Amino acid sequence: MNYTSLYRKFRPLNFDEMVGQEHITKTLKNQIISNRIGHAYLFNGGRGTGKTSAAKILARAVNCLDLKDGNPCNECEICKAILDGSLTDVVEMDAASNNSVEDIRGIREEVNFLPTLAKYRVYIIDEVHMLSTGAFNALLKTLEEPPAHVKFILATTEPQKLPATILSRCQRFDFKKISVENIAKRLRLICDEINVKISDNALNLIGVISEGAMRDSLSILERCIQDGDNDITEDKIRDMIGIPKLEYISKTVESIINFDVDSAILVTEEILNEGKDINYLLWEIIKYLNNMLIYKSCGKINIYNENDANNLKNIADKTNKQRILNLIYEFSNLENDIKWTSQKNIMFQSGIIKMCIKIDVNDFETRIKKLEDKINNSNITITEKKEKIIEKKEVENNNTKKIIKNVANLKTTNYWKDVVKKLKDNGKIMIYTNLLNTDAVEISDDTLEIEFKNGITNFGKTVLSNKDNINEISRLVEEISGKKMKIKYKDEKSIDNKEMNGLNSLGIPINIIE
Repeated sequence: MNYTSLYRKFRPLNFDEMVGQEHITKTLKNQIISNRIGHAYLFNGGRGTGKTSAAKILARAVNCLDLKDGNPCNECEICKAILDGSLTDVVEMDAASNNSVEDIRGIREEVNFLPTLAKYRVYIIDEVHMLSTGAFNALLKTLEEPPAHVKFILATTEPQKLPATILSRCQRFDFKKISVENIAKRLRLICDEINVKISDNALNLIGVISEGAMRDSLSILERCIQDGDNDITEDKIRDMIGIPKLEYISKTVESIINFDVDSAILVTEEILNEGKDINYLLWEIIKYLNNMLIYKSCGKINIYNENDANNLKNIADKTNKQRILNLIYEFSNLENDIKWTSQKNIMFQSGIIKMCIKIDVNDFETRIKKLEDKINNSNITITEKKEKIIEKKEVENNNTKKIIKNVANLKTTNYWKDVVKKLKDNGKIMIYTNLLNTDAVEISDDTLEIEFKNGITNFGKTVLSNKDNINEISRLVEEISGKKMKIKYKDEKSIDNKEMNGLNSLGIPINIIE
């Protein structure tokens, strides 16, 4: 016995079995019941949404000898002959391979003959947008004034490619993408019939991957059961399709959110070593970020299990909506760039690292709030004037060790903050973010020393040592202070205290007595 694919085996046999297209099936059934059948129909919609199935059902319904509430009975001799393909009165043509003028002229000659057995001669032309201009012109006259015994059903995924003269002569029905919920329900019925055990999460995953196409969802299901194992899990589907596990996706996103380059490299190496498809991977990451954005916006998250949902929430709470939105755009651009390179793995990993080291100004708001919470919940005294630690010594007094920190006032410039702000206003974001936590002191009449209390990264050194960037800083100093100054950098060691490091990153001077 020949094997039949699932999407053919479970093709709907009447309008009631069609999923997610009730707005179309209801209208077609009413037309058939009232005997107001049009002479030409155009079925438009994405792949796998039911256009061809609806066309086959309609072809049987208009010729059925025993209609059942607008549905074909599929039991009379006409319905059976159409189902087994033996009735010549119903003609199916693929315009992708039969798109010439000669093919359409053949139809024009045939329509003059009466049907052999059926009431109507029905022509189903799939992918009709593939017809040539000459073929459209040849079809136009027949569509305009067809014989009473002829019906045309045209199907296409790209109606914009059809001439307006063709469109105006057809009743158009637009097929919607099928929802994940409807796909999951249909697959559940099919799995029960073929004795396949599958989890609800796995059904939802197939529904998401198929992007509204029922045929694609059945093809995915079929691939999963062809190894003989009728127990389908979410991980099995991911392995079969080449989609990384959600654990990898969340780790990648979390590494970028935390600006953790080392962790991002390790995760991406592991993903690439498993041979996962990069396009699927980027699609999954963008979808994950989008779900994170939805959660941040309205608190809804219902497509993951409890553990995965909690993990997404924890990652989302570390950043803000603007940062997530920026990352979605970054990944979309990366996905587009990868299409044009032969070194996809290198481009992908480089893009991830770039997102990790790129400083996002919008993220400072979240980081500042966290440090403010630390201040409010700890015994930290903040001085009102700028001070610098110059000596630290320990004194034993009544068996209690105290650390006394002597401080000395420093004279800092009163215009440096204006210079830094001007950099931001002028769009020099890279320079601005690296100077955000600094002070500046005039150590001589012609030299301005910029102090990095928390140290400076290698990336920051690269940016600030650039000649053009130094000239820009010097120019703004002269513009605001009226003094032409040389620029000098001073990299101070940060105080060995976790709280001090966090507060100094905000430019807040503190004096801690332990």
